[in-house]
Amino acid sequence: MATSTASATATTPLPTTAELRVYNTLTRSKEKLVPLVPGKVGIYLCGPTVYKPSHIGHMVGPVIFDAIKRYLVYNGYQVTLVVNVTDVDDKLINESRARGIDMPTLAKEMTDDYMRNLAAMGVDSIDHFPRATDNMDEIVRFTQDLIDKGFAYPADGDVYFDVGRDSDYGKLSGRSVESMQGEGGDMAARKRSPHDFALWKGAKAGEPAWPSPWGPGRPGWHIECSAMSRRLLGESFDIHGGGLDLVFPHHENEIAQSESCHGKPQAKYWMHNGLMQAAGEVGKVGGRNTRTDEAPPADQATQEAGKMGKSKGASAFRDLLAQFRAETIRYFLLKTQYRSPIYYSEEQIKSDDAALESFYRFFKRFQRATGQDYYALEAPARRDQGDKHLAGWSAQGDAETKLRAQASEARRRFLEAMDDDFNSGAAVGVLFDLVRTLNKFIDSEKLDTGNKPTESAVAALTRATAVFRELALTMGLFRTPSPPLAGSGDDSLVAPLVELLIRVRAEARKAKNFAMSDMIRDQLAALGIVIEDRPGGTEWSRNS
Repeated sequence: MATSTASATATTPLPTTAELRVYNTLTRSKEKLVPLVPGKVGIYLCGPTVYKPSHIGHMVGPVIFDAIKRYLVYNGYQVTLVVNVTDVDDKLINESRARGIDMPTLAKEMTDDYMRNLAAMGVDSIDHFPRATDNMDEIVRFTQDLIDKGFAYPADGDVYFDVGRDSDYGKLSGRSVESMQGEGGDMAARKRSPHDFALWKGAKAGEPAWPSPWGPGRPGWHIECSAMSRRLLGESFDIHGGGLDLVFPHHENEIAQSESCHGKPQAKYWMHNGLMQAAGEVGKVGGRNTRTDEAPPADQATQEAGKMGKSKGASAFRDLLAQFRAETIRYFLLKTQYRSPIYYSEEQIKSDDAALESFYRFFKRFQRATGQDYYALEAPARRDQGDKHLAGWSAQGDAETKLRAQASEARRRFLEAMDDDFNSGAAVGVLFDLVRTLNKFIDSEKLDTGNKPTESAVAALTRATAVFRELALTMGLFRTPSPPLAGSGDDSLVAPLVELLIRVRAEARKAKNFAMSDMIRDQLAALGIVIEDRPGGTEWSRNS
């Protein structure tokens, strides 16, 4: 497999794009994205420790970086996205003991759960899911390299990284060596400095272990990612991602290991997404304390204290999927610029679910107006193709000319937002604006009244809707129709009950009992159900 450090070949297509900028945690500034190899981008994203079922916090990074990869591919880049799975760790050992099963069985069960949730969320662009237990030879080799170069030392079956040998330790987080809290217990007695951290841990009785030159044991957390990123992306690659809580110590220690070993930057850009917060309090669901909402939104300490986790109430993600459409949850995660915290509440997701109904209603209107299925509509897959799509649009009349200008302007604003550090929050706002524009065109041209529309008006609507689909697909939104929720028994009754009331209302109108008809309409509206009378019959949808 070609890595991001390989030489570009003459056949590698180069992106045709405006300037993309990314915020680099390392330099604390936005920088132009210039990959190490023209036209190629390698991304490593830190994944989960698989000891309990996934919760919504585990979906934040994968959804964000799935959208980032989609946008980079749209811009013409060849992208390799790697997300690791930590399947050996103290948490796994403790949980397997508590459940009375072996660690590999637990890890497989929880990894399968994670993969099912990613699939439900439409996260299907990840190229590699390396597992720590499948990379022990590489981890041992990396550790030995650090010992041979004088940056690590063995001690009674353990191996430690000598932090004092790394002159620029702390450059990512801004923390000094003195601010580190060393591990206590038996480990402290074996270390040269309390700040040194473990690369390899000698096996204790009853723990899983792998052979090594220093005796049976298992890797430390940080060395796993250094070893797996090197194997799959090379000694240097373009983007290293992860949650803001991983800046220290995990990513700081990765840098120390990788750059000491190779004498070059591990990653050119370090991108950190904001953390999931419990709405109403900035406190980790699972955090140590609660912080006030007065803190700056991107403040790392505040976000770490507010990160959602299990001990503060984050439920299993599969339970959330039973309540809400996966597309709604994906939209919820993308409607905020990725570096900002995401404030979680089920009420907010309900509100977002209602907001998305405006798109689903438009897709029905589009089909009535054009006879075409929105989800089967061909749309430009690359930025240069989108440019040609607009350039080849020959509008007729004032309304169509105006629609072309509005679609072009919406696309410009969308791309400008995404070019500026993947600002998906601003980009989804453009999608709402564009769908309102499309609805106004349908109204002005009377395209869904049952009368035969002009061919040029239908063609204009189709071309403008293709622009909308082009943009939505770069974020992985509205790819396919949302499947019905598994839901509860009550949920399954909603559709037939609404259909029954619509039939009762139709009978009331036929009998000229308009008071009854209006009452049914108003009561449904109060329950969040919108009904629309059209030439072909009455349709309903949830209120936005």
